[in-house]
Amino acid sequence: MTERIGVYPGTFDPITYGHLNLIERAAKLVDRLVIGVALNEQKNSLFNVDERIAMVEREVEKFQKVSCIEVKPLVDTLLVNFARENNAQVIFRGLRAVSDFEYEFKMCVMNRRLEEDIETVFLMASEKHQFVSSVFVKEICRLGGDISTFVTPRVAEKLIKTLGVSK
Repeated sequence: MTERIGVYPGTFDPITYGHLNLIERAAKLVDRLVIGVALNEQKNSLFNVDERIAMVEREVEKFQKVSCIEVKPLVDTLLVNFARENNAQVIFRGLRAVSDFEYEFKMCVMNRRLEEDIETVFLMASEKHQFVSSVFVKEICRLGGDISTFVTPRVAEKLIKTLGVSK
């Protein structure tokens, strides 16, 4: 039987409980999940790719029992090329709200035109995490708010330190 491989791309700047929920659920659907940590020049990331990869690797260790999970940089290549390079049959994308759907749908159609053998599977964010975004988490942290319900303690500590926020 062919190994089922999936790719879950994102900037993960920083990784949130919402991301972790989707990773846990996607990992149950495949034998191997490759998390692609993307460099997106338009997003002006707080952490560099290597820092984000290290954060993601630490936070997904607990899911290794469910599926083999690898974390790799997704830089200077199309998502479908990254998926193909990793022998993936599926790309997982998370949806939080209707506003996400329009963008994700367009990307799905383009990816399908570029590589028809790779399916895109949309996973709805759990109701607990539907509103969580890395952008909001950084802003809440920057302004001294409590981010403990959005990110793990290790990620919160790194965010606070990087932003120079006093506790």
